Amino acid sequence: MPSASHHSDHNRHDSEAERAYKARPLEERLALALRQHLTEKERELILLREQWMQVRVYFARRADLRPHEIACLLADQDHVIRLCLAKRDDLTLEQIAQCVTDRDPNVRYFIARNARLPENFRQQLLNDVDPLVRRAAAKPPRAARIEARPGQAALVRS
Repeated sequence: MPSASHHSDHNRHDSEAERAYKARPLEERLALALRQHLTEKERELILLREQWMQVRVYFARRADLRPHEIACLLADQDHVIRLCLAKRDDLTLEQIAQCVTDRDPNVRYFIARNARLPENFRQQLLNDVDPLVRRAAAKPPRAARIEARPGQAALVRS
């Protein structure tokens, strides 16, 4: 078992890394969220500690998100983060169901166009309270487009 001093050293390093991250200006954080290669620590800081919504949105659009990152971001209170995820073609059935029943119609709109949406969920969205969601569910599915600018991570586009 690690000693108590080892544990406090680890916590001190984590808090120093978080302080250093939070001291970065917004433009630098935005560039980091789009950077092609991120360290595990950078991914964790953006996922769990980032307060700027725009940075979280950029991160949420990354094509290389891992299942636990998608799950964490789907729990975000901001609907823009969740609608970015609803466009993805790598959601689990549970995550698709979560988007289908999301409280925000914008999230339901984007999941209605998701190419992986099962027919039973499409039927549910065809009866949604929101007319735009119903209209989206009646349209053909749209595959997620992945695009990458030079030096940046591949992103899911709408």
